[in-house]
Amino acid sequence: MKKVSIKFANSTTDLYLAYGISHLKEITEQASTVLITDENVFNAHSKRFKGWNTIILKSGEEFKVQATVDALIEKLIEMEADRKTILVGVGGGVITDITGYVASVYMRGIRFGFIPTSVLALVDASIGGKNGIDVGIYKNMVGTIHQPAFILHDMVFLNSLPQAEWENGFAEIIKHACIRDAAMFAELESKSLKHYQSRQKSICELVQRNALIKIKVVQKDEFEKGERRLLNFGHTLGHALENQYELSHGQAISIGMTYACHISEQLTGFRQTERVVNLLQKYNLPAYAAFNKQKVFDVLKMDKKREKKEMNYVLLEKIGKGVMKSISLKQLEKILQYL
Repeated sequence: MKKVSIKFANSTTDLYLAYGISHLKEITEQASTVLITDENVFNAHSKRFKGWNTIILKSGEEFKVQATVDALIEKLIEMEADRKTILVGVGGGVITDITGYVASVYMRGIRFGFIPTSVLALVDASIGGKNGIDVGIYKNMVGTIHQPAFILHDMVFLNSLPQAEWENGFAEIIKHACIRDAAMFAELESKSLKHYQSRQKSICELVQRNALIKIKVVQKDEFEKGERRLLNFGHTLGHALENQYELSHGQAISIGMTYACHISEQLTGFRQTERVVNLLQKYNLPAYAAFNKQKVFDVLKMDKKREKKEMNYVLLEKIGKGVMKSISLKQLEKILQYL
C-alpha cells in the first residue's frame, strides 16, 4: 500500500495505490458520503457497499448524458445532500465522468473521489480532473476540469471485469507507451494480456506506471493548453468513430491510433506503424475498419481540439515520442480520404 499526494494548480489529489475499499472509512466520513456506481459493479460486489449510502445507475456509455445527471441531482436533493457531502464514483470511466461532473456543479461544487474498477478507469479516466457527458454523437462535449480529492485503487474489482473491458483498457496503456514510454511499449510486446490478467503484481505495477505517466503530463498542463493534448493520441478520429459505429472506447481509440500513425508517416516521417499495429492486434484490439469517411470527418471537425480551421492532431515522431501538429481541416479531410 502506498499513498502519493499530487499537487495541481489549485488543489491536491491523494492517490492510494493498492489499497482496498475497506480503507475508505479512513479517508471519508461514512455518514456524509454517497457512493455512485452502476448495476454491473454493484451486482458483482454488493457486499463491499454494505453500510454506505449508494446510488446505482444503469450501465453503459448511452447513459452518460444530461438526463442521468438530472436524475442524480434530484436524488441527491431527496437525500438532503449538502455542501459537506462527498460523492465517490465506484466504477469505470462512465461512472467517474458522471460523478466528477455532478460533484463539480451540485451546489456549485462539492468534494468527490474515485474508486476506479476497470483497467481503463485505473490508468486513464479517473486521473486528470476531466469530468463530463456526451451530447448526441459528440463525446464529452459538456463538462468541467475539476480534480478529485482522492483516488483509491482496489485491484480486487478487476476480478469481475469482462474480457472485453480488459482489452478496452489496454488501448489506453498502449497509447501511453506510444507517446511517452518506449520501454513500456517493448515490455508490452514481450508479454501478453493473459500474463497481466494472471499476475496481480504485474498488472498492479503496469497500472501504477500508467497512472504516473498521465499524472505527470496533467501536472504540467492541467487545463490542456499544450502538452496534455498528447494524451489525445488516437482520440480525434477515435471519438468520431466511437458513437457513430457503437464501438467500445478502446476499439475506437485503437483504430484512431492506427490512422494517426499513417498520418504521422506523411507529416513527421514516422516509420514504425507496423509495430504499433502488431501490438494492438496482440492485445485483441482492431487496427483498421471500413467507415464512411465523409460522415466521420463531419463529426471529427467538431472535436474540441479544433481551433477555427485548424485541428491540433497528435502524431508520433517515433515510438515513445508523441508530437502535436496543427493540420488545416482541408488538408486533414484530403489525407483521410486517401488513407
